Amino acid sequence: MTSYQTTHPSGAPRIATLLVVDDTPENLTVLTELLAPSYRVLVSNSGPRALRLAQSEPSLDLILLDVMMPDMDGYGVLARLKENPATADVPVIFVTAMTAMEEEQRGFDLGAVDYITKPIRPPIVLARVKAQLELKEARDWLKNKNEVLEAEVAARLGEILLIQDVSIHALARLAETRDPETGNHIHRTQSYVRALATRLLPHSRFSALLSGDYIDQLAKSAPLHDIGKVGIPDHILLKPGKLTADE
Repeated sequence: MTSYQTTHPSGAPRIATLLVVDDTPENLTVLTELLAPSYRVLVSNSGPRALRLAQSEPSLDLILLDVMMPDMDGYGVLARLKENPATADVPVIFVTAMTAMEEEQRGFDLGAVDYITKPIRPPIVLARVKAQLELKEARDWLKNKNEVLEAEVAARLGEILLIQDVSIHALARLAETRDPETGNHIHRTQSYVRALATRLLPHSRFSALLSGDYIDQLAKSAPLHDIGKVGIPDHILLKPGKLTADE
């Protein structure tokens, strides 16, 4: 029997890790002997110990969980797994002798991905384990791709914002070359806008409108209010006397 390999985020293949939980030694033995040739198998004979193992095993791929156990049953274990961000995404297959539809529905409502009924039928166990591992690998792949895309979008957005800042400052400098006072005025106006908006931020009248990002946008746009002077001819812009109606 060949081993089932999943893909590590780095691209290197690895053997999938399973956790088998059952309070009956015979059931643990049967499942371990069935799965060990293909997977790395961890075992636990109680719910509390299973939780400790799951939390300490970062590469856990799948849990086969007995329902009827003393101290903490399978439903309780699954609920605790879902509460912990470190284990919430690990798929859980219930292994149980109970066949009532209500019990199955309860497990699915808690987040189980499948049910395997006892007595154990090896072909069924192997097929369902393989199917859930393939689904998990697909979900992990999509998650990693989304994270990469989000990082690329954030980096690209940062570049765009930087280009905007550089462009605005370049326009302000251009205005300053035409009229030193206009250049200084643009920078002062930007500082005034930021100071005023920041002062109004805690005011109840403006709290719904103003935010840190909004204030940044205001400050960035402020230098553009006088940028029209760049297109005014020097003989008008620098004229010492009064302007004519045409001017």
